[in-house]
Amino acid sequence: MINKALSSAYQTGSFYEGNMDFRESIFNLEPKLVEVEDFEPLWYLYFKVKDISLRHKLLLVLRDIYNSQLSEFFRKAYKKERDLEMKLIAVRGLVKYVEEHEISKIMSHFMKILIKRPEHTLYNYKEYEYLRSPSGLPYLIKEYDYSCFSQVFEQVEKQYNAMPSQFKNHYTYDENDNIIELRSPDETDQMIVDFFKIK
Repeated sequence: MINKALSSAYQTGSFYEGNMDFRESIFNLEPKLVEVEDFEPLWYLYFKVKDISLRHKLLLVLRDIYNSQLSEFFRKAYKKERDLEMKLIAVRGLVKYVEEHEISKIMSHFMKILIKRPEHTLYNYKEYEYLRSPSGLPYLIKEYDYSCFSQVFEQVEKQYNAMPSQFKNHYTYDENDNIIELRSPDETDQMIVDFFKIK
């Protein structure tokens, strides 16, 4: 069950994203404690908050609950988000409730965005690392074995491998979305700074 801070934010429609009680209330949410009556308040907050870290947490919590009432939420979340990581989390939520043909259509749209990414973000390692991590496309391939997931994964790998080595293997995520640092943040920053100095 959600706490008073989140319940009040939903009931009044008034909240401050920088408020520590509000932020902690979201970051402390656990899927197993969320009840059906909490869906509407969490759905409301997800579409109202601007801070991507808060939306990310709400999306993960709802993704890890099984209830068919959430399918429409994930459709809308996919459309709302621009970040490919967030879109894929929405797909992981939705795939539990819909047929392969619907997911294939969504992943076809996902692929179009992915292919255009290098035009705007040449060294897009932050998105790629999540997509290719055990929490991303490999999880979906293992669990569902849909060809659309394998096709998108192949494209991610193609674009990832096309990047210079300075943008690779800095971190990944485990199946529970925990970040695993493969290099220290300082080392990552230095490698990228050095790359642009050389250029």
